[in-house]
This record gives sequence, structure tokens and C-alpha cells, in this order.
Amino acid sequence: MQQKMVTTQREVKCRKVPSGEVKVIPKGEFVNITQDLGGNYTVTWMGNMLRIDGTDADAIGRKPQTLDFEPPVDGQISESQVWEALETIFDPEIPINLVSLGLIYAVNIDQDAQRIDIDMTLTAPGCGMGPVLVGDVEYRLSLVPHVKDVQVNLVFDPPWSRDMMSEEAQLEAGVFF
Repeated sequence: MQQKMVTTQREVKCRKVPSGEVKVIPKGEFVNITQDLGGNYTVTWMGNMLRIDGTDADAIGRKPQTLDFEPPVDGQISESQVWEALETIFDPEIPINLVSLGLIYAVNIDQDAQRIDIDMTLTAPGCGMGPVLVGDVEYRLSLVPHVKDVQVNLVFDPPWSRDMMSEEAQLEAGVFF
């Protein structure tokens, strides 16, 4: 993608790369879109690299990604909706979702506490985008009905390898052989 300067249409929350710290860009600010992968946007603003979630894309004049879940009538967290939300989160450098990459090791739903505990890993232990990906998971899962809390644990055992990727993801990444 070629970089493009745009003006924010509204105030927008974003995460600083690579720390994951939440920042707010006010309405009417010039930002430079440097990357558009997996439905999220990386922008530069005031010397900082920031990641805007695809659900907030309208703030930079793009079509927002919508995550619309029908609340289960039983008041419970739907495991299928949790997995659906996880499949909307893409590695910022590889436009493949975290589930297909094999980065999600465990999903535990505590219905009484309305909490989801996630064990996930990164493609490399030193990946600088770890805090940003954790923030993506926390944010997207918070959009699932009846979820009050999300806890993400980064784990590195077992170490991730490309063998953990789905066959489709391996084909898409060009590493299937």
C-alpha cells in the first residue's frame, strides 16, 4: 500500500506500536496511513506509530469492519462467537488471522464471572507486536455479548512453529510443502 495522508473524521482510540499503550487521536488531525493489513490500520501521528482497529476505520475515512453478534438468550457467552471474534484478528505483519496461524493455544470461558481466559503465543518470542496483539484480542473479545473481562496470557511453551498453521494459512503464506 502506498502511504496516504488523511484527516481524522472523529476522535479515535488506537494503540501505540509496539507498546500497546492506548492513545487517542483527536478529530481533525492529519495522520499518515502506512499499512492496511488484516482490516486494521497502522498510522503515524506526531512522530508515533499507532494501530487503529478496523472497527474504527470510519475515523480515517475507511469502511469500518463490523462485528455484530446476536446476544444468546440464555445470557451465556457463546464459544462459537468467541472463536468468530478471534478469527477477525490478524497478525500485523502477516495478513493471516491468529486462529489460522495456530497462535491461540487455549480458550477458557468462565460463565459465572463472564470472563474469557486466552492462552496465546507469538510467531517469535521477541515479537515487538506482542502487546498490540494482546490489545487486539482483549478489544475484539470485549465485543462478544455477555463478556465482562478478558485475560490474555502470552505463553511460549510449546514454541510456535509453522506446523501449527492451518493448511489454508500455509498455502496463503506460501510455506506449504
